[in-house]
Amino acid sequence: MGTLAERLGYAADDRLVIVSCDDLGSCHAVNEGVYRALRDGCATTAGLMVPAPWARHAAAAYAGEDVGVHLTLNAEYDVYRWGPITQSPSLLDGEGGFPRRVDDLWDHADLDEVRRECRAQVERAIVWGFDVSHLTSHLSALTLRPEFFDVYLDLAVEFRLPVRLPSMLTEREVGFPFRQLAADEGIAFPDHFQPARQPGSRGRVERLVLDLPAGVTELHLLPAVDTPEVRALAPDQGEGWCDDLDVVTNPEALDALLDRVGAVRIGFRELRDLMAAEG
Repeated sequence: MGTLAERLGYAADDRLVIVSCDDLGSCHAVNEGVYRALRDGCATTAGLMVPAPWARHAAAAYAGEDVGVHLTLNAEYDVYRWGPITQSPSLLDGEGGFPRRVDDLWDHADLDEVRRECRAQVERAIVWGFDVSHLTSHLSALTLRPEFFDVYLDLAVEFRLPVRLPSMLTEREVGFPFRQLAADEGIAFPDHFQPARQPGSRGRVERLVLDLPAGVTELHLLPAVDTPEVRALAPDQGEGWCDDLDVVTNPEALDALLDRVGAVRIGFRELRDLMAAEG
C-alpha cells in the first residue's frame, strides 16, 4: 500500500508534521493556550480530556478546529482531581477520582468499566459538537498493556478514527505487536511520535525538527497561558507549559524551523479522511 506519506499523496521521503497539543479541558489556562496555538500558531491538532473540569468550557469555545479525544483514565496531580463520567467504581482511587498512577489503574480497573467509560468520553465529545478527528491515550494508559489496548483499538475501529501510538518503544519492549494490530484493522497512525516527557519543549523540538525523519511525525507540546491557576496546579511544570505556548505561537520559533526544513503541516483529519477513502 506504500508508506503513510505516499497514501496521503506525498512522496515517500517527504517530511510531514502533526503539531499536537494535549490536555484541552484540563484547566482554563490550558484551554486558552491550546486554542491560541491552534488559531494563532502552528499547532494543527489537539486532544480533549472529556472528564476534566474545564472540558465544557473547551467545548463552548470550539470553532471547528482539528480536535480528538484524549481518552483519560488518570488524574495525576496532587491537589487537582477529576474522575469518570460513568458509574465506574474500579476507576476510582481512595479520594474519589481517577488514580494518579498508570500502574494503579492497571492493577484495579475492570475492563468492562474501562470500555464503557472510554466510549462515553467519545460520545460526549460528539454530543458537545466536536468533529472528533482521532483518539489518543492520556499517559499512554491504553497503549502499553494488551488488554487495555484492545479497548483503544476497538474504539478506533468502531468510530473509524486514527490513533496515536508509541514509536520510541518497540513491540518487543511493550510485549505485543500493537502497531501491526492497528494496521491490520485499517487504523492509521503517525510513523513517529515525539512526546513532551517533561515541561518545556523548546530544546527537544529544535533538535528533532533539524533532524526530522521522512514520513509523518507527531510533535507533542503542552501550551498554556501564564496565570496563577496554572502555576498553582503544577508548580514544577507551569513555566514549561508557558514556554511551549511561545514555541508554538512565535513565528520565529517552531514555525520558522518547520519552514527551514521544508516540513508539511497536517492534522489528524488528513489521516481520518485517508481511512474513509481506503474503506
